[in-house]
Amino acid sequence: MEKEFTWDYAPAPEAKDHAKIKKQYDLFINGEWVKPSTKKYFNTINPATEEKISEVAEANEKDVDLAVKAARNAYEKTWKKMPAKERGKYIFRIARMIQERSRELAVIETLNGGKSIRESRDFDVPTAANHFFYYAGWADKLEYAFPNRNPKSLGVAAQIIPWNFPLLMAAWKIAPALATGNTVVLKPAEATPLTALKLAEIIQDCDLPPGVVNIITGFGKTGAAMVNHPDVNKIAFTGSTDVGKIIQKSIAGTNKKATLELGGKAANIIFEDAPINQAVEGIVNGIFFNQGHVCCAGSRLFVQESVAEEVIQKLKARMETLIVGDPMDKNTDIGAINSKEQLLKINEYLKIGADEGLEMFQTSCTLPSKGFFCKPTLFIGAAQSNRVVTEEIFGPVLTIQTFRTIEEVIEKANNIPYGLSAGVWTDKGSKIFNLTSKMRAGVVWANTYNKFDPTSPFGGYKESGFGREGGLHGLMPYLSF
Repeated sequence: MEKEFTWDYAPAPEAKDHAKIKKQYDLFINGEWVKPSTKKYFNTINPATEEKISEVAEANEKDVDLAVKAARNAYEKTWKKMPAKERGKYIFRIARMIQERSRELAVIETLNGGKSIRESRDFDVPTAANHFFYYAGWADKLEYAFPNRNPKSLGVAAQIIPWNFPLLMAAWKIAPALATGNTVVLKPAEATPLTALKLAEIIQDCDLPPGVVNIITGFGKTGAAMVNHPDVNKIAFTGSTDVGKIIQKSIAGTNKKATLELGGKAANIIFEDAPINQAVEGIVNGIFFNQGHVCCAGSRLFVQESVAEEVIQKLKARMETLIVGDPMDKNTDIGAINSKEQLLKINEYLKIGADEGLEMFQTSCTLPSKGFFCKPTLFIGAAQSNRVVTEEIFGPVLTIQTFRTIEEVIEKANNIPYGLSAGVWTDKGSKIFNLTSKMRAGVVWANTYNKFDPTSPFGGYKESGFGREGGLHGLMPYLSF
């Protein structure tokens, strides 16, 4: 196909000199920065340039125990006894300080994670602040939220978050835990710890009582020590399905509560009566603008046969306009893949798709010579048996299948181990309600995609996990009745 004429934009990089990043970060335990028992630190890098940003402490079991003890002490002596409206004031203060430092947080999120500055600035940071605002309001209203049920806090929550939305995931986890009267030990992903550590600085500046929130860094062994600690009451994990299964086995037979938000392979369905241009933009938003780095990415596209040719042609044309490059440039649509390991995984799946005989389309953009970048990719003419259709890739890769009837697309969309999210594009409200009642997905968007709000619950079915985060439902996993 011929490439449509597009303007070349002059570079518009976001300034980063105002972002204060330390050369070395310790563990945030009991309101103070503490050296790790291991005396070990690991590098965290900028995936767009492969340059080292900072060194981060590696916590071991001894450090985990110290953090859990600090959380338990704060829970028993301070946080549990504090009037709920006073707890709400602290949470509200955190939200306000996130807003005040939003520019710095957005820059750090992009430097450490590789996502475009537009996504960090316009979605990640504001939505993180909104979660703290929202749950600050619930802190003194739990008896109204759950009438006649006598809600009580659990105690210490161990929370483990992924690398794709570091600050937002921290907000999703910490805000409802604090609002319900629990204390927290949180571990960010080893690849993207910096905004969580910056959040620790904000928490310190908010004068939150020591030990209420502890933020420690490390690898899988650190997370395992948190999960297996005998004095932890609640596990909240967002990450891979394989690790989620290990956590389930680890806490089986204990009294620990858990919420697991795991993998996804979302179906995005376009019917012949859909607003095609709007749908194409929604598809691009659902898989490419975020580098495919979201578990709810619309990575499986189903298009009704009668409009398939039009949709594919328009999708290719739109993809050719996408700018892949420096995430700090405000013109950039698609930033860097988070790590070298993730890029290698994506490239393996590109080879698998090609070896399976699928038609592959990639944009003609030129990738930067340094950093971890991947061209937006389509696999056309895919089938249910293809691995690129059934396995989570976590990259800017979209598979396209066609369908004729509603019954056929429902069966195909549900025929997968995951059930986190889905999208439906149609002009008929009756068709939307029919599909949403039959799709085995925790969230189904209609004529839009990737819309999030702190008042709405989010979570999955099947191998996408259990429990809900966000909304009134997000309070329940942190309470006993």
